[in-house]
Amino acid sequence: METTLKRTPLYQAHVNAQAKIIDFGGWEMPVQYAGILEEHRAVRTAAGLFDVSHMGEFVLTGPGALPLIQKLVTNDMSTMVNGQVRYSPMCYPHGGVVDDLMVYKFADQHYWLVVNASNTEKDFAWVQDNLEGEVQARNISGQTAEMALQGPNSLAILQPLTDIDLGKIKYYFFACGKVNGVDAVISRTGYTGEDGFEIYVAPEAAIPLWNKILEAGKDKGVTPIGLGARDTLRFEAAMPLYGHELSDKITPLEAGLGRYVRLDKPGFNGKEKMVQQQAEGLKRKLVGFEMIDRGIPRGEYPLAKNGQEIGFVTSGSFSPTLTKNIGMGYVAAELANAGEEIEVVIRGKGCKAKIIAKPFYKREAK
Repeated sequence: METTLKRTPLYQAHVNAQAKIIDFGGWEMPVQYAGILEEHRAVRTAAGLFDVSHMGEFVLTGPGALPLIQKLVTNDMSTMVNGQVRYSPMCYPHGGVVDDLMVYKFADQHYWLVVNASNTEKDFAWVQDNLEGEVQARNISGQTAEMALQGPNSLAILQPLTDIDLGKIKYYFFACGKVNGVDAVISRTGYTGEDGFEIYVAPEAAIPLWNKILEAGKDKGVTPIGLGARDTLRFEAAMPLYGHELSDKITPLEAGLGRYVRLDKPGFNGKEKMVQQQAEGLKRKLVGFEMIDRGIPRGEYPLAKNGQEIGFVTSGSFSPTLTKNIGMGYVAAELANAGEEIEVVIRGKGCKAKIIAKPFYKREAK
């Protein structure tokens, strides 16, 4: 029996632009328009517009909203101010990751959780499983369209279309107002390593706004961006992708996300396991590496040292910005040192690589 693929409110815009459409976690999504390299470079040098309407959004309200979030996630949300966004892994009691997400604080009893598209249903079921106290949880994913404008020209392109002073939105904060004449939430985060904004609007407002941004940014180099370049961009910035760097078998500490794990926070899911890991020391760690030999490291390729398997690749690609083949993967903790030579086993052959610092790319601070 065939399953029907879901479509975002922007699907027709992608078809009109002759994008190459693929099945991405049950969604019909554009993988590329002009080409991955061209789109990647556009975001690094000018601006790119992404359809991220497949992401999930949950609203949590009531006196129990914050206690619930504090139980669900590893980061501490009690110190957030209104209009702030904070990133966090969300864990199972055994320490594995359910998902990584963003928490938006609108008011003391009003929060959003923004979760990964392929995990939306699983995540909402997990939120409901953990419900306690006076809290209402609603999945508003179907009533929300989201697009991301990323790149150095983002602010200049978007500012004429909104009554919100975008310059006043600090990194990992958001504001509410009008964009292209419709109600919107605009946040300043991103998944590319560049400055930029996410814009949340009602589904019916999505295509007019998408077209307006492309028209407004024509002379500033804006272009629509598919999932292919979204992945190479996030990968250069060493941002984790669920199902690759993160999974229910990997803890945030192993993934190098310790700064988002507040072990001094009372009882949250997975705390016991991570306290134990911290006390005993990690057995494996996530590292970045560059290829010395030819070949592109792909997810799940074995990593080896002197012919002995020591871990596995989680993501790998040619880096358009660095013009070299790079990868991320898990290795035995004692080998997770910059300069360490390892092998990526490609079709049975050990290809030399060297562990290097992450992120691979960091934009220059202004």
